[in-house]
Amino acid sequence: MPTITTKDGNSIYYKDWGEGQPVVFSHGWPLSADAWEDQMLFLADKGFRCIAHDRRGHGRSSQPWTGNEMDTYADDLAELVGTLDLNDAIHVGHSTGGGEVARYIGRHGTGRVAKAVLIGAVPPLMLKTEANPGGLPMEAFDGLRTQLAANRAQFYLDFASGPFYGYNRPGATASQAIIQNWWRQAMMGGAKAQYDGIKAFSETDFTEDLKKFDVPTLIMHGDDDQIVPIGASALLAAKLVAGSTLKVCPGLPHGMCSTHKDQINADLLAFIKS
Repeated sequence: MPTITTKDGNSIYYKDWGEGQPVVFSHGWPLSADAWEDQMLFLADKGFRCIAHDRRGHGRSSQPWTGNEMDTYADDLAELVGTLDLNDAIHVGHSTGGGEVARYIGRHGTGRVAKAVLIGAVPPLMLKTEANPGGLPMEAFDGLRTQLAANRAQFYLDFASGPFYGYNRPGATASQAIIQNWWRQAMMGGAKAQYDGIKAFSETDFTEDLKKFDVPTLIMHGDDDQIVPIGASALLAAKLVAGSTLKVCPGLPHGMCSTHKDQINADLLAFIKS
């Protein structure tokens, strides 16, 4: 399997499909690079080089006890980009991966970046604070940690079967295959990394990172996202990223890259070619 070894000795698995301008994908919690297969197949067929890695502690990458936080996630991404010598890259991040892209730009700049796309992404801050009254309370994230520690397999099955894809909405038709694929990816990762990841995606403040964006940026978000509510994320992020384009997707869930892949793929291609 293709991997890089990070400066602290961990192995990061990645996929590298196609040829052309690189499109680098950062996946959401608690999944893997496999979450991007619909977008990678589509864009690689359109003449782009599509690269997606398994974040440390996830998928086929190493499962270290430490380093499961945003600064290290961003540095791992920078090491991947440097090792593959990627330039003029389009960085695409979903959910926690959107935070990873933001922190990568915040820490490493845009010298190798052509454009950025944040999809259902967590920035600027998920946690409710005095300065962020529209965020979610700490109790919500404590509940995720409690469920993960109590019965990770059942928790992940319930999470995918319910709010992630909007399958808990009246009239929704659930795809058992999509649910099982989500569960498969999640259970490949390490419990410690995923437990720590809840703090990483919920408590990291990306405000200053977003202010450092100086490349064309597309911010896409479903307005029925039950995991990362749009009001405390995309609507605020769009005001912080100078010159960004906000695309609100009516009625779409957090997992819209799978449930509405044709729509997302078309929007991605149009933005990349613009």
